[in-house]
Amino acid sequence: MSDKYYKNDLLKILYTEQQINEGVEKLARQIEEYYKDKSGTLLAVGILKGSVVFMGELLKRLNIPCEIDFMKCSSYGSGTTSSGVIAIKCDLSKSDISDCNILVIEDILDTGNTLKKILQHLTERGAKSVKLCTLLDKPDRRKVDIEADFVAFKIPDEFVVGYGLDFDEKYRNMPEIGVLKPEIYQK
Repeated sequence: MSDKYYKNDLLKILYTEQQINEGVEKLARQIEEYYKDKSGTLLAVGILKGSVVFMGELLKRLNIPCEIDFMKCSSYGSGTTSSGVIAIKCDLSKSDISDCNILVIEDILDTGNTLKKILQHLTERGAKSVKLCTLLDKPDRRKVDIEADFVAFKIPDEFVVGYGLDFDEKYRNMPEIGVLKPEIYQK
């Protein structure tokens, strides 16, 4: 672990920068293989804000043409819990997605509430196909029936930060993914 500002806030490093890079590279190859012969436009859709770091690194490694767009959603709740009420705050800038194979890119699949709503929304808007790519999958927290199509790492039910994942808008710029000490988020 580096001597950055966050070192005393972590219980441990779950994935190093090198391990993350290897996982992202592997995902890029899987995505290329899946989409290489598909007709239509590949539209990579990042879910703000958490996906930005992961999406940037993933797209740099893809050797197939794609467009990019973003969505922003909110889940009303407090602290580390969600009420399950999901609102789309910012939809795609592209209005006609009927010729698009959409790849939703997210940092973590946790309860699944937000991502299920996003996937349904994009399907209802008439996308040619909708798939989900996530850096982390935390299946022990799932509350709805949803699975990612492309996953770099499955993780245990621990509160993780770094590489785009935050707590109270902090830790997103960590190059590693670490487990946050409970006393930090249970104040």
